[in-house]
Amino acid sequence: MCVSKNGDMAEQAGDPLFQSHDPIFDRKELLHVGHVPDEDRIVGRDDEIQSVAAEVGAITRGDPPNNVMIYGKTGTGKSLISRHVATRAQTAARDNEIDCGVLYIDCSEANTETRATRQLALSLKDQTGYQENIPLRGVGTMEYYQHIWRILEDCFDAIVVILDEIDKLDNSNILMQLSRAREAQKTDAYIGVIGISNKVKYRETLDERIDSSFGHRELFFHPYDASQLREIMRNREDAFQPDVLEDGTIELCAALAAKKHGDARKAIEILKEAGELARRTGSETVSEGHIQQAQEVAEINRIEELTSGATVHAKLALYALASRIITGDRETHKTREIYERYVDICNMVTTDPITENGLYRQLKEQAFLGVIESEKTGGGRSQGSYLLHRLVTDPKHIIKAVRRDDSLEELPAYDHLTETGHAASNRDVDLSSFS
Repeated sequence: MCVSKNGDMAEQAGDPLFQSHDPIFDRKELLHVGHVPDEDRIVGRDDEIQSVAAEVGAITRGDPPNNVMIYGKTGTGKSLISRHVATRAQTAARDNEIDCGVLYIDCSEANTETRATRQLALSLKDQTGYQENIPLRGVGTMEYYQHIWRILEDCFDAIVVILDEIDKLDNSNILMQLSRAREAQKTDAYIGVIGISNKVKYRETLDERIDSSFGHRELFFHPYDASQLREIMRNREDAFQPDVLEDGTIELCAALAAKKHGDARKAIEILKEAGELARRTGSETVSEGHIQQAQEVAEINRIEELTSGATVHAKLALYALASRIITGDRETHKTREIYERYVDICNMVTTDPITENGLYRQLKEQAFLGVIESEKTGGGRSQGSYLLHRLVTDPKHIIKAVRRDDSLEELPAYDHLTETGHAASNRDVDLSSFS
């Protein structure tokens, strides 16, 4: 029994508007992206755990740790293993009477040096009894650094800072500040940095001075194979009520994720979304049909997330490629072919088109993000060399994701494109005639 603020005893039965028992989920937190599972639930990453521990482990003995950069595709366990090892290092350090902290920063949200240092300072304050006020706005980056150095000096012997999606930061100066803090006599605490990125070429973007100062080791995480994905998914079965998952759902989830580059995060998201679909439709079980529907939802969400920061022209370029694939008979198209369709689409949404070279740069960025693949090929002596572009996902996912942009929802839906394409006997259609 709990007591409300006005002193009344809360009824055990609760509000009839809300179910007291979830018919589908039992431990839904196991399917949360940020959840760090117990060690016995971590699959296929023993070597990676050992490698990360070897770099930061010195912190548990009161010695300076190494900085490390971890590369790998989405869903290969980079964030999970980093947080797991850092937390174990913190516990081991405290067992040795070393005051050690762990800080996690998602650089896709804290994407400037000021935002990242503010979050670091506020996280340190939350972990300590630091009394000074840390403003949320109106101060410069250096003031946040001053708070960080004071807290470290007063409360910690060492900290591990995890900078997830570090390539999203607008500059990398924070790496130099953290790695040189002790040398510059800002603090006596040891600072170990774990940077995480999907982009293997991130190091090439670093200023030479920062790269030299950071002095990091590099680790590469490979995708999970199908058997590892199945085991990962089985370790999430108790997120559901008993007997809710039908036979074959785990295997189908793992197979879909294995097909998409061994992405464990995607597999878990599909399983969670399938449970949500089952609950919304009043189903008592999660079936393979729910998994298939959830896979489509998850893929559209992924595309929308990847293109969330893209220009409208990048989205129109993707739509142009997708529509050519849907209404044509080829999976790959030249930049010139995509540009012709793109110009028609710009006319539809009353947007001035950019140049063909500008469109090429937009396609190049989408290839970098992994939404499309581009391959240079030769067309013989008469045509010379050119680029062929293809989607790495179902074109209908691209169409649906792009149309979620409020300014582009007037574009023809997938069904309209398919009907028009068939009516045109697989010939390219004039999109400007659509209404």
